[in-house]
Amino acid sequence: MKTTIKNLMMTAAALSVLASGSVFAQSNSIPRTPDGKPDFNGIWQTLGTAHWDLETHASRPGPVVEMGALGAIPGGMGVVVGGNIPYKPEALVVKQQNQADWLVKDPVVKCYLPGVPRATYLPYPFQIIQAPDTTLITYEFAGADRIVYMDQPDLESQVDSWMGHNIGHWEGDTLVITVTGQMPDTWLDSSGNWHSYQMRVEERYTLESENVIRYEATITDPEVYSEPWTISLPLYRRLDPNMELIEFKCVEYVEELLFGQYRKPGVE
Repeated sequence: MKTTIKNLMMTAAALSVLASGSVFAQSNSIPRTPDGKPDFNGIWQTLGTAHWDLETHASRPGPVVEMGALGAIPGGMGVVVGGNIPYKPEALVVKQQNQADWLVKDPVVKCYLPGVPRATYLPYPFQIIQAPDTTLITYEFAGADRIVYMDQPDLESQVDSWMGHNIGHWEGDTLVITVTGQMPDTWLDSSGNWHSYQMRVEERYTLESENVIRYEATITDPEVYSEPWTISLPLYRRLDPNMELIEFKCVEYVEELLFGQYRKPGVE
């Protein structure tokens, strides 16, 4: 894995040097790699409140009273196309139960890997390292990453994983990634929106300008939803000088939460 990441970074660096003269599309201003594909290399981050709730929601008190306004959950406009997630009636009951006890049940609270698409709109930056045959997406949160195989459309997943099995292809200037084989334990936000092992995610990345990606993800799960549904939101390039991902390995912050109850009093 480390060797693959190193090779991808070296390839991306080489492409960046080749394209340093600004290889742009003839008909618009989006940057392109030397092979003519849109150039997504860089560090990106979303804004907004989708990580709290994908649907439109009002502000509400946070879980820590002592934090006051700083700990409150802000309201926000939803990112679900059409407004509402089309749950089946019995699945909606599970969602409501999740939301009522989210602080205990949300896997991200315990530093579990967030899965797709949630990793994209958590309030942490992530980096895309693009190469012709393989693309790496690496996230600040919990050191999560995933390899997108661009030249192996028939490659099958051997086991389910937290970040899924990622197969990519191009549709014009849009990068399309199909994600299957995800663990059913991940949530889609902190409001209890959930999925089963049958979930299939089709992500679409389209450069709207040099520094903005239109991100769309269509979610299909016949066990939980009555029909496929889509989220849509912008991703913004981080333009900070010397921007880089800062390690956020959160396991050490939840050790007491996860294991403290099993420790005997007075035993370190």
